[in-house]
Amino acid sequence: TGWFQVAWSAEVGPGQVHRMTYFGRDLVAWRARSGRVCVMDAYCEHLGAHLGYGGHVEAREDGDAIACPFHGWQWDAEGRNVAIPYEPRPNPGRRMRTYPVTERNESIYIWHDLYRGEPTFDVPDLFADFGDGSSAADYYPQMRLHRSGVRLHPQYVLENGVDFAHFKFVHKTPIVPLFTRHDFTGPVSYVDFTITFEGQDGQSVDDVKSGVQAINGGLGVAVTKSWGMVDNRTISAITPVDDRTCDVRFTVCIGRRPGDDSAKAAAKAADFGQMVIDQFEADIEIWSHQRYRATPALAPSEQSGFTAFRNWAAQFYPESTSLS
Repeated sequence: TGWFQVAWSAEVGPGQVHRMTYFGRDLVAWRARSGRVCVMDAYCEHLGAHLGYGGHVEAREDGDAIACPFHGWQWDAEGRNVAIPYEPRPNPGRRMRTYPVTERNESIYIWHDLYRGEPTFDVPDLFADFGDGSSAADYYPQMRLHRSGVRLHPQYVLENGVDFAHFKFVHKTPIVPLFTRHDFTGPVSYVDFTITFEGQDGQSVDDVKSGVQAINGGLGVAVTKSWGMVDNRTISAITPVDDRTCDVRFTVCIGRRPGDDSAKAAAKAADFGQMVIDQFEADIEIWSHQRYRATPALAPSEQSGFTAFRNWAAQFYPESTSLS
């Protein structure tokens, strides 16, 4: 249960129809002239034609609708049938299933709930939710990674946020995270940590100080703010395609140096951004071959973080399902 990214905003332009499959269902996203995006089940309630193959957005005075390519039946953003071209009236008794949609972070998210409940929290914003007055204008354009059909579970990705020990072994970096905040009291959780660096003798090096703040919006979306050595923001968005695979989207923004608009600075930022993406891909390699342990053999120093996270994560699973 929660918000999950199904596209980037630029993938669904005005009047466009976008096909996709998530949560084992074929879906379409379409954008009205007003800019509003609608996501609904793909198959027309009339005779089951797929709206993503030849369907088009029909301009209407009372709000645009998507028209079926088979018989022209029109369905509005609420899933209501608003026109049958060869009948004087629409069919009010049939309705397409639609999904709550929000656009944020240059992305399109849908709310998924097995029991079709309404959203209970918001998608975290990459800038506004950190409360530091920053905006996209303070950063270079987004750099992105999109991997389709990866065999992993969304929970693996967010658990990474409390896994201090993997940095040295997966990322080959002498980083020592010190967690300063674990707040798992609501559906949106917060994890902060500072970073020091190990010297050759294993002692910490205090002259370089960095830190990370993470905001987890359920199990589908996490945004981070990193400060110190490299100023960057990231978005991790993991969306189930079916019971075994997910689409992985990862976004990186590197901070601009005030007053420096040089090509050299932009190139350096691009290098930093690619480095962050490369590190995330190293995690994907682990996650895609990982088997979930419901009762892991945790080291004493790992107990508090993993226990707090897993207790928090349990709220996003309907009672009839479980992670196995």
